[in-house]
Amino acid sequence: MTSDHLNKEEQEILDAYDAGEFTSEMSSARKNFLERAAATTVERETEIQIRMSERDLSTLQRRALEAGIPYRIFVASILHKYASGSLYDATASA
Repeated sequence: MTSDHLNKEEQEILDAYDAGEFTSEMSSARKNFLERAAATTVERETEIQIRMSERDLSTLQRRALEAGIPYRIFVASILHKYASGSLYDATASA
């Protein structure tokens, strides 16, 4: 395989790879872990509808604007963090 966008060194590396000169030192357990992580990363998204007060929505929209991201992505991020255990209610008693 050749590419017009590669310099000589990059082309040599690509040719060596294509010839099978590189081998992975990754354990099969690590490879399986990374494959599972990649598969869960690209899971299909599902659309939901929720009801909330206008005040809460306005607050979320303002915070999303401060973060520089669309508010729907901001809300999805909050929900994902909570579902994955990295976000929790700091006011709840332990």
